[in-house]
Amino acid sequence: MALRCAAPGRVRWLARALAGSARLLPPAAAAAGPLGPARTRPPQLGSRFASSAGSGTEGPQRRVVVVRITSPFAWLRTRFYYLLIRLYFDQEFSIEEFTRGAKQAFSVVSKLLSQRKLDLLEELVSAEVLQVLKEKISLLPDSHRDALAADIDAIMYTTEGDVRIYYDDDGRKFVSILMCFWYLNGANLPDEVPGEAKVFQIVFGDENTKEKKHLLTANYEFQREFTEGAKPDWTITRIEHPRLLD
Repeated sequence: MALRCAAPGRVRWLARALAGSARLLPPAAAAAGPLGPARTRPPQLGSRFASSAGSGTEGPQRRVVVVRITSPFAWLRTRFYYLLIRLYFDQEFSIEEFTRGAKQAFSVVSKLLSQRKLDLLEELVSAEVLQVLKEKISLLPDSHRDALAADIDAIMYTTEGDVRIYYDDDGRKFVSILMCFWYLNGANLPDEVPGEAKVFQIVFGDENTKEKKHLLTANYEFQREFTEGAKPDWTITRIEHPRLLD
């Protein structure tokens, strides 16, 4: 996915990350900068928690905990698909490395959407999705556009949703993985806008100093063609920010 744009280094890095080489990515790129919630994956077939603690600065630390509960059947189903991918498509496939790359891609793409820099997404996002986004982004108020952006450190929780393996009419092979993200954003949104989101009042210092954050959700679907001779690139074929990009 080498973008024809002003930031080729960043995009090549994202392509390598999604191809399973996230550990080779330069730190500078890492710092650059939907669908209803899908089934989630617990580490022990139960609840899963993610938190964000403050850095070593003075004053109270902030901590946000996201709790999601899933079904054991959904967890086993995704594991079975990952096994099929390794057996028949890519022996080096790792969902852990893929998730790291998808998280970085989500952060970069969401910021470009927020900044209306859609021309930089041509090789990362499918043409069909990009066309729809151009129409929707142009109509968004500033507060909604600001709420699309997800800093990498503000992503509270990332998990896989549906996984699909399929063939088209020409016999080409495809794999798609839906990734679900929960992230904090300080955009000036009405409390009732993010349908399923919770609004956290995070206090620094004392009760007179408060920072208001929205916990928002986004769902990005990544697709890769595994037909012999096809480029080993993942393309984003679905982007949804509930109640922001309706």
